[in-house]
Amino acid sequence: MRLKGLFLSDMRFQAKYGFYFLYAFLTVIYIAVLFALPETWREKAAAIFIFSDPAAMGLFFMGAIVLLEKSQHTPCALAVSPVRAGEYLAAKVGSLTVISLAVAAVLALAAGVGNLHIVLPGTVLSSAVFSLLGMIAATKIASLNQFILWTIPIETACFVPAVLHLFGVTPAWFRHYPANVCMDMISGRIPSAAGILAAAAVTAVLLLYSRKCVLKMWDSMGGSKI
Repeated sequence: MRLKGLFLSDMRFQAKYGFYFLYAFLTVIYIAVLFALPETWREKAAAIFIFSDPAAMGLFFMGAIVLLEKSQHTPCALAVSPVRAGEYLAAKVGSLTVISLAVAAVLALAAGVGNLHIVLPGTVLSSAVFSLLGMIAATKIASLNQFILWTIPIETACFVPAVLHLFGVTPAWFRHYPANVCMDMISGRIPSAAGILAAAAVTAVLLLYSRKCVLKMWDSMGGSKI
């Protein structure tokens, strides 16, 4: 019940601050671009859009959400509440992933991408990874400018290799890189078993570390959890 309440609260928070409107606006723009492109380009373009918008935007939206909560002193209240860091993370990541899934499905269908049973799990994995990275960065900074500086190396390390991999520029062994695994799935391709294990391991590490960062943020702003 507590997790459900946090999840619904996050969705109301996102709606209040126009996150859904922005997603809808960008989705319309992306669909217009897709239909303006030659049909042979659409699948790769859709993969890039899904990876960069519904998935990677979790990085920026997570940062914006946490910074807004800091400005409203929400972490101070959470620090002395019964809410657990894991529940807080699950609600945040889950609420952003729901939006990512909806937009990814629309873009994939618009571009005629097949294998939705692979594309959508790939979107979930990508959204979780980027959202957790956004949480880690947001807990360590106090301003939007600082957050942007943190996201530059994160975006470079994740987005550039994935796009190069999509176009077959990277060596074969680099397909096990977690960002490339996500791009493979978003493109409708089944990744290697080693790649899936690597992506799962990275996600688990990010989950544990982001939980630690949340606890540290709460301790610094509102005291220790009992």
